Amino acid sequence: MIFGSERQQHKILRKNHQMEEGSSHEITSPLLSNKEEELEDEKNEEDVVEIDENENSPIKQVALTVPTTDDPSLPVLTFRMWVLGTLSCVLLSFLNQFFWYRTEPLTITAISAQIAVVPLGQLMAAKITTRTFFRGTRWEFTLNPGPFNVKEHVLITIFANSGAGTVYAIHVVTAVKVFYQKHISFFVSLLVIFTTQVLGFGWAGIFRRYLVEPAAMWWPANLVQVSLFRALHEKEKRTKGSLTRSQFFVVAFLCSFAYYVFPGYLFQMLTSLSWICWIFPHNVLAQQLGSGLYGLGIGAVGLDWSAISSYLGSPLASPWFATANVAAGFVFVMYVLTPLCYWLNVYDAKTFPIFSDDLFKSNGQIYNITEIIDSNFHLDYAAYERQGKLHLSTFFAMTYGVGFAALTATIVHVGLFHGREIWEQSKSSFKEKTMDIHTKLMSRYKQVPEWWFVCILIATIAITIFTCEYYNDQLQLPWWGVLLACGIAIFFTLPIGIITAITNQTPGLNIITEYIIGYIYPGYPVANMCFKVYGYISMTQAITFLQDFKLGHYMKIPPRTMFMAQVVGTFIAGFVYLGTAWWLMETIPDICKDTSSVWTCPSDTVFYDASVIWGLIGPRRIFGDLGTYSKVNWFFLGGAIAPFLVYVAAKAFPQQEWIRLINMPVLIGATGMMPPATTVNYTSWIIAGFFSGFVVYRYRPEWWQRHNYVLSGALDAGLAFMGVLLYLCLGLEDVSINWWGNDLDGCPLAHCPTKKGFAVEGCPIFT
Repeated sequence: MIFGSERQQHKILRKNHQMEEGSSHEITSPLLSNKEEELEDEKNEEDVVEIDENENSPIKQVALTVPTTDDPSLPVLTFRMWVLGTLSCVLLSFLNQFFWYRTEPLTITAISAQIAVVPLGQLMAAKITTRTFFRGTRWEFTLNPGPFNVKEHVLITIFANSGAGTVYAIHVVTAVKVFYQKHISFFVSLLVIFTTQVLGFGWAGIFRRYLVEPAAMWWPANLVQVSLFRALHEKEKRTKGSLTRSQFFVVAFLCSFAYYVFPGYLFQMLTSLSWICWIFPHNVLAQQLGSGLYGLGIGAVGLDWSAISSYLGSPLASPWFATANVAAGFVFVMYVLTPLCYWLNVYDAKTFPIFSDDLFKSNGQIYNITEIIDSNFHLDYAAYERQGKLHLSTFFAMTYGVGFAALTATIVHVGLFHGREIWEQSKSSFKEKTMDIHTKLMSRYKQVPEWWFVCILIATIAITIFTCEYYNDQLQLPWWGVLLACGIAIFFTLPIGIITAITNQTPGLNIITEYIIGYIYPGYPVANMCFKVYGYISMTQAITFLQDFKLGHYMKIPPRTMFMAQVVGTFIAGFVYLGTAWWLMETIPDICKDTSSVWTCPSDTVFYDASVIWGLIGPRRIFGDLGTYSKVNWFFLGGAIAPFLVYVAAKAFPQQEWIRLINMPVLIGATGMMPPATTVNYTSWIIAGFFSGFVVYRYRPEWWQRHNYVLSGALDAGLAFMGVLLYLCLGLEDVSINWWGNDLDGCPLAHCPTKKGFAVEGCPIFT
């Protein structure tokens, strides 16, 4: 530890940072004027953190991207932070829910707000009065504490993150109101949304020490935002023939903005170029193989960033080993397992499409769900026997199987590869432990007491139990279901958090939560959906909060300030999301049901299908002794064995380091987003991830270091702004261009069955 002025600290940290970066240009802070720098020299001496090169993050991507500097004097809780943060949260919540019901949902990420608030923040800093109110009292404050700074910017982005992620409980409201056409009140819906969102705070607080403080938990997605913050706030001297990061961002943003007018409006087929279908326009088999949206997508490619990043996130933010695992899992499921089961006619597969999320009768017709629901919103067993057993497409059945396998693989993988690390972290959690530079710098700030999280957790569980019991006629879930869901969530948060923090891929809990409550409490679809959101989304919210905590950790935001922004942003986002969804459901005729409109709700349709499979009919009548797909349960065993094989291979061949990079939960669960994701979403994502994470990272590391994450942010932002502009200018007036280039896939026969002599409307009969 050394002593010196704040100005000395700034110089020491900056010099160290330049040495680490190895850059030929000088980085200076545009956040402080010369006058302010002179005033800093006059500050009293205080402790500063000395940086040792060995203390930097052991993760190369983090060491290359995240600054090892901190200026604790920068104001964070400012008037403009509250104004811009709240505005960002409200706008993103409204726009994301608004676009969520569309056939091609547009997700506007927090990066859009991250960019848009910079000129607004600078304008407020220039124009708002600098007068100090109540000077000399304990209530002294000013609306304008100086230049718009990076820490304010980070906190505004945390607010925006609350509105950037979907509120999963909206699916429950949509399914009940639109698909089942039953009653659920706005107040009850609001309680469900708030409790599901806030439960995650409890798990996040408990697991901070495991998932935020350790340097090995590096959260790759955060590096995109860190790079963007640096591009927007650090001044660089441009070397001849190159661009600064800020200039590169502007160029990439404008290109993305201009280009999206083609896949977004003029030439929509760019979303899925399924060229095999063009060659064989009347061949069902060729279209099943070649369709990027309704088939196996062989050769199909998407030249649309929204198709590439909509479900798996930015491929530029995924480390190559994780991308490779996803690619291997996708190839196995899509090009080995699914075709094998289909062409061997497993479970009479040829009676149904090879790729579909619809629910079928044994004769290949769409199942009429309303006929098997009684007046008490419960399964009518007699009606179900009359209609016959429910059937799934080959791919839909296989996705549930790999979901079973991914669950057990997650538990076994974390136990084998991270068990000792978790145990050591548990033993050292109350002792002084080795810290990297980021944890060392953050230790200067007051931490959020763990009892805050515990109090929130207990209060939220109590409110949830009261809501489910008092409004049981609408929610159907008993009190013990709430406690069981919470138990599942807390059990899986740590292993799934570790996988997300390392690979940027999050295995879901939705299948296991549906499976458990479906067996225990069958015939109640709303109870099943509520159990799923309390067991699955509280864990997912915890992962989101932990990721935000890590972003604050990298950018040196005081933890208590971060906590407050997350809480406020969560409540604002929940209210706006529900209000927007409720308005759309009340005003758009046949929303989610009219397949000729743009409001087809693909994700809500899959959610509704799952509530029928797991809740209304129940897993016993689908995957149990009374169902058709009982053998799919063997996937549980396969998933448990797979990580053990990798572990044994890694021990047997320690010199082969690539073996330890095989992550079975990610590999097996690669297709977890399908459906509603399609093959073209995956193939395009994998191609982009290969070029970024392998080719550029290996052969042009300097370019990758400076521009990779900035490019990702620019592509997101350009797409979002053009998407909103197209909708406001053309979509609201329903102005469209009808030509072959706007036929999204061009594979009309891909949904046809191939059973001989089987007739389906619009399909040829196989002979």
